[in-house]
Amino acid sequence: MIRARVAEAQLALMLLTRLPAGRLPEPAPAIGAAAWAFPLAGLAVGLVAAAVLAVAGALGLPPMLAAGLALASMVVTTGGLHEDGLADVADGFWGGRERARRLEIMRDSRIGSYGTLALILSLGLRWQALAALTAAGHGVAALIVTAGAARVAPVVLMAALPPARADGMGHLARGVPGEAVGTALLIGLAILVLVPGTALALLAAALATLGVGLLARAKIGGQSGDVLGTGEQMAEIALLLALVAQLG
Repeated sequence: MIRARVAEAQLALMLLTRLPAGRLPEPAPAIGAAAWAFPLAGLAVGLVAAAVLAVAGALGLPPMLAAGLALASMVVTTGGLHEDGLADVADGFWGGRERARRLEIMRDSRIGSYGTLALILSLGLRWQALAALTAAGHGVAALIVTAGAARVAPVVLMAALPPARADGMGHLARGVPGEAVGTALLIGLAILVLVPGTALALLAAALATLGVGLLARAKIGGQSGDVLGTGEQMAEIALLLALVAQLG
């Protein structure tokens, strides 16, 4: 049992980050079974960014620059995985009139105007919020908490929505066990209680995840890998803004 949980955590780290995670045993666990560990992979991303922020602060860099470096380290650590999903969803959902066309646009590696604007807004909001939290002395904690808790959103979306395609990440991630969803939610809640304002942050993340889910169902009839990445981005933004409202 312990070996299986370790393998699932390894898989979550491999899927969501570019951090070294060792080699998976055979047979490899299913993505759905590993979903419980998504918040743990987020914690690893947050710890890297928090270390960068702490070093930048120790060097005397102002909050805005320190926050920018920390955010850049998160993008590098994840390979821009979630940002890529957000851009694809923005282009597809608003660039196509029909479901098939939206899915086609989302598979296109080129980025359009909607995707560009989505990335600018996502990075800008996170940067500003993190800078405000850093200036208030809460930047390190905020990075760790939001990076971990925001990875619950993809787990919920995987479990709540059917795959929108017959292939791809969303299809492979279908069939998330209820136990995995419950464990991810408990881990996310445990992470959130590390900072004040848990109730507001939880509400903000829940509303952001619900909004992405409803939009995805309306636009493409379910979830995909890009939708999962978008859920993470929206939850992270919502969490950061809630923490600014409480602590900034």
